[in-house]
Amino acid sequence: MSSKTAIDFRNPVWIHKAGMSVLQKELGIVGAIDFLRQFSVGKGDYTAEREQLFREITLDEVIKSVRAMETEMA
Repeated sequence: MSSKTAIDFRNPVWIHKAGMSVLQKELGIVGAIDFLRQFSVGKGDYTAEREQLFREITLDEVIKSVRAMETEMA
């Protein structure tokens, strides 16, 4: 894909080819594959799992935790 090529962002085939080309060029084959794996669909019902995992945590506790992490990182 040359920089002088007209970009048709409405064309999903072009977007796919251009994206894969850039990923491969910048990250190499293995890095590109690892990057793409981050976007797998996954399994299960995240909403139900999230509600179960965080049912006893309040918003105030979340805010306090975030602020503590910010302080540690500063």
